[in-house]
Amino acid sequence: MRRTLSARHDRFALTRPFRISRGVKTAADVVTVAIGEGDVVGRGEGVPYARYGESIESALAQIEAARDFIENGGDRRALLAQLPAGAARNAIDCALWDLEARLSGESVASMIGASEPERLASALTIVIDAPEAMARAAAEVAHAPLLKVKVDANDPAAQIRAVRAAAPKAALIVDPNESWDQTLVEAMQPVLKAAEVALLEQPIPADADDWLESFKPLVPICADEAVHVATDLWRVGGRYQVVNVKLDKSGGLTAALELAHAARWAGLGLMTGCMVSSSLSIAPALHIARMSDFVDLDGPVWLKEDYPGGVRDEGGLLTPPEPGFWGTV
Repeated sequence: MRRTLSARHDRFALTRPFRISRGVKTAADVVTVAIGEGDVVGRGEGVPYARYGESIESALAQIEAARDFIENGGDRRALLAQLPAGAARNAIDCALWDLEARLSGESVASMIGASEPERLASALTIVIDAPEAMARAAAEVAHAPLLKVKVDANDPAAQIRAVRAAAPKAALIVDPNESWDQTLVEAMQPVLKAAEVALLEQPIPADADDWLESFKPLVPICADEAVHVATDLWRVGGRYQVVNVKLDKSGGLTAALELAHAARWAGLGLMTGCMVSSSLSIAPALHIARMSDFVDLDGPVWLKEDYPGGVRDEGGLLTPPEPGFWGTV
């Protein structure tokens, strides 16, 4: 039976501005893909990211270019050669996983030989602001087990200390989003250690990290922008201690699973991350999260309105979607 494919731009307003070192957003702009076979439809979502040269328009164009391939029965493995890693491939790949689960009556968890996702700790993000404002934001969620602290190069020490003072028991991930340089990374080591930061995420530009080969950090450093798919590990393996697996970078759950397993084989720690997105992006990422040391899937927490039946955050503990939402029957 011939399939049908549809794709559209969806926008989800945020409850408050999401501010990081490279800009501010007030809405989550995503591409939503639906692939149908008879009366059964699978769904997937991708979030184009300007940092990687993506836009809503470019993602929709890539999806349209793959239409004949998908509608004529192309599968997830062959899709890896049809489209580059990125948001467009992610949306299609996840829709194919969902469709396969619904047609077969077998959940995605069962297909990959894993248990169904369970409630887990997921970071709540403290966005860039004045240190006192970040302290107030941290105090409101100080009971959460894990906080992610967005910083830039403008006095990050004060921001980190303010958050730590307001949330003395939470584990902290510090994320400069490539805004630091070697000098600042080296200078911040005692601050990070004193604040008991658990992880420093991509502090420097991904194309300027060669010096990390000989650097001995006091806090583990996680590759985010520096690693997208499994073949990137040959370059980053000696520079970072942890890799952040995001489906929008890897181009779907299929490639994300490959990256996660390869990273573990290489002896690297794992983090699961996301863009600001709906629960439709988060549901497949939970299958990477169950393997991970750090989980950062609070994208839907920022939305004014998410899909019914999606993930729920309760004090930094993320509950999976209701049965039938994605990847289950």
